[in-house]
Amino acid sequence: MKLEVARGLFLVGALGVTSLAFAAWSEDSPQVITGFSQGYCPMPVSQRMDQQTKPDHDLLLFMFGMSQPVR
Repeated sequence: MKLEVARGLFLVGALGVTSLAFAAWSEDSPQVITGFSQGYCPMPVSQRMDQQTKPDHDLLLFMFGMSQPVR
C-alpha cells in the first residue's frame, strides 16, 4: 500500500471518528429552572414564614472589606 493511500485512509477514519464524537456530544443548554418543572412541591408557604432570617453583620463587614481597594 502506498503512503498516500494509507495517509488518506487515516485521514478519512480520523474525520469519521471526530464526526461521531461531535454528534454524540450533548451538552445541556442554559435554562431557567422553575419550581413547577420539577416533580415535587417546594416547601409550603406556611412553613417558610415561620423562620425569620437575621443578617450576618460579620459577613457584611467582610464583603465590604473585600470590595475596598488595598491602600
